[in-house]
Amino acid sequence: MTERDTRTALVHAGIDLLEETGDPDIGLREIARRAGVSHGAPRRWFPTHRSLLAAIAEAGLQDLSEVVVTAAGRDGNDVLAAAVAYVDFARRRPAMFALIFRHDLLVGSGAELRTVSRPLFGWLVELVSRVGDGREPEASAAALWTGLHGIAVLSSTGSLELAAPGVDDSALIERVVRDSLR
Repeated sequence: MTERDTRTALVHAGIDLLEETGDPDIGLREIARRAGVSHGAPRRWFPTHRSLLAAIAEAGLQDLSEVVVTAAGRDGNDVLAAAVAYVDFARRRPAMFALIFRHDLLVGSGAELRTVSRPLFGWLVELVSRVGDGREPEASAAALWTGLHGIAVLSSTGSLELAAPGVDDSALIERVVRDSLR
């Protein structure tokens, strides 16, 4: 295995474990075993446990970005589809979604997740400026994102159904999109 292959194998093994267990505190030894490398190998590529978690989160953030941008369609203007894709990602991959935003776990990891997250937010600002009312696209994009993120977290953890039984999260998504674009 090349150096890059080993690093990639460790990240993919970590992703698999995260998705299976739902626990962001996955052990380095288990990741190494899954990747088919020695238990000391993760330390060679990732100086800390947090740096490996950050690499896993970065892969998830790239996946999320791809899903959302693709959902926006060929012309890139379908805000509702992108919004639904964001919430759906959280529902389908709740552990990854949670890890992406666990700054308490990722701080000090040496990773620059902003290099992935800032372009996604920039894309959202651009999208909102094209289809919104034209006023304050950055603030409108932030309002849209925070509203969607709240729905995504509540929906992915089952809390929305507990707090508001029968409330359709699709209707909430539509409302957040509509209100954010005014």
